[in-house]
Amino acid sequence: MKLDLQGKRALVTGASQGIGKSIAVALAAEGAHVALVARDETRLRSVLNEIGGSENGHVAKALDLMPEGAPSHLASFLGKQFGPVDVVVHGIGGTLGISNPLCAAAEWRKIWRLNLEIAIELNIHLIPVMREKKWGRVVHISSVCGGENLGPAPYCSVKAALNAYTRSFGRIFAQDGLVIAAVSPGAILSEGGPWAIAEVERPEHVQRYVQQNLPLKMFGKPEDVSHFVAFLCSDHASQFCGSVVPLDGGLGRRFS
Repeated sequence: MKLDLQGKRALVTGASQGIGKSIAVALAAEGAHVALVARDETRLRSVLNEIGGSENGHVAKALDLMPEGAPSHLASFLGKQFGPVDVVVHGIGGTLGISNPLCAAAEWRKIWRLNLEIAIELNIHLIPVMREKKWGRVVHISSVCGGENLGPAPYCSVKAALNAYTRSFGRIFAQDGLVIAAVSPGAILSEGGPWAIAEVERPEHVQRYVQQNLPLKMFGKPEDVSHFVAFLCSDHASQFCGSVVPLDGGLGRRFS
């Protein structure tokens, strides 16, 4: 299937490693010009080179999106050095190591900021341009934890909020030619990711988890997510307005 993303401008946050990197590679392979954003400039430059560099219309911006005003700064950068964005994939997220359900409200706000608020701020800047063109794709990387009690309460709660936001916005902007969707990966093994670290530090725990909890008896790969995300960014995905698609290998449904 040809996805026909030739010449589309795509922003991918969290693009320096893991799922975000894999998505950037997949979009570039389909002909999109990709703007890579993450904190680690060295890794970003490596990904930029891997997908063909600036001579092929790609750009990289090392930026921490957590500080106030950072998403607005990114939107300004894109407007000046990249052009109007057709596709945005919100790849950043995580638990920040915050697991206590009774942690301070300030800790909850950090989780909120990382997993939802940054996406909201970027969408405020980028969606109006998509509406003017009557075409756009917005994909949020959620988690199986957003629909299941499979992780720390703050993280699960905010991913659930992200899913609700996606469903609402997908319906609101459907008639404008926009597809706003989310994917909910399960246990994904990627270089430098939490499961890769756990394999080194707690191999017996990881082996037991795989055997007891994963129906496929194996972790998912970043490519299992990125190939479907690339599809969501194409014209073939017009019916996915507001969809939250599980890509969890049966992990979530095992607990339903």
